[in-house]
Amino acid sequence: MRKTVSRLGAWAINAVWRLGFAARFFFGLLAYSGQSFRRFRSLTMREIYMSGVLSLLIITVSGLFVGLVLGLQGFETLQRFGSSDALGTLVALSLTRELGPVVAGLLFASRAGTAVTAEIGLMKTTEQLKAMDMMAVNPISRVVAPRFWGGVFAMPLLAALFSAMGIFGGWLIGVVLIGVDGGSFWSQMQAAVDFRYDIVNGVIKSFVFGVAVSLIAVFEGWDCVPTAEGISRAITRTVVSSALAILALDFVLTSFMFRELS
Repeated sequence: MRKTVSRLGAWAINAVWRLGFAARFFFGLLAYSGQSFRRFRSLTMREIYMSGVLSLLIITVSGLFVGLVLGLQGFETLQRFGSSDALGTLVALSLTRELGPVVAGLLFASRAGTAVTAEIGLMKTTEQLKAMDMMAVNPISRVVAPRFWGGVFAMPLLAALFSAMGIFGGWLIGVVLIGVDGGSFWSQMQAAVDFRYDIVNGVIKSFVFGVAVSLIAVFEGWDCVPTAEGISRAITRTVVSSALAILALDFVLTSFMFRELS
């Protein structure tokens, strides 16, 4: 019993210590982000390409298949109530409000977040970060901040592309293959989707998810044990922590957004 309590206490102390260190790391990251914007084209644009453009394939293909499945399931459900013409509304609202930001964030964490963690962890293992510090080059300003802002800027764009491909998939399966009226599909979608409460809220969610995933990715790479096993554990923590953070933040943001609607 005593050993169990001691382990729980040690785990709690370590968790609080890491949380405090992550908070100080985040504020330091913001303080040293000036170079990322002054040299936006040479530093941050490269990271937007690495995090965003190289993630386009998995985002677009996944969005298409999610839209196809959503169209099939939605048509079967709506047909029971004689509302199959509202398929466009179901697909659009599901993607713009929830599925687009959440699934895109999970895919972004799995593809781009792990790559950032591995890259920074490998630079720490090979002592490149120490070498930059010895040459009076701040590694947070030169290495960490551009990767963080690259992920923050890329995430909303990827979520928008995911939602667009999902809507296209829903149209493809509903209108082209099943035979739902195309005019009803688009007109009811346009009438039901509100720019302020659906589109903007989805963009806000994707931006917050981008901040969370990018921060977790750069922090785990910076704080990892400089060994091969340490990097692999840091990558695992990035995926798990990012997924939990996205789901928790989605619940919090959705509760506030529904409160605004009421």
